[in-house]
Amino acid sequence: MKWNLRWAAARRDIWRPVQLQAAFAEVGFTPSLSKVAALWSNKPITIRLDDLDKICTALQCTVADLMEAEPVELPESEHGPQQRAVGDSGRPSAGSARPVPRPATGGRRRGLPPN
Repeated sequence: MKWNLRWAAARRDIWRPVQLQAAFAEVGFTPSLSKVAALWSNKPITIRLDDLDKICTALQCTVADLMEAEPVELPESEHGPQQRAVGDSGRPSAGSARPVPRPATGGRRRGLPPN
């Protein structure tokens, strides 16, 4: 996700974290200046939905104005995506996928388990 708080603030002629904090106070959102500065300068790892709603109210914007999805590129093989069987981890295995029966024991039978 791309964090566009500065762009949304600039649309309201807000250029510094102190001005942003004042805009937040107008709608009853009172984070500390250090939290506002962190939101201003960095993309937040997490954000409460209530806080996001208050930020949007203060900046008169939508969540789509604040956050923009960035597609993630997945690595593909040269020949396109390969189909695999269910349960196949995609890693090469040392042997076959099916169990191999043990050789005969020469007529000897297993003993019974202890009681």
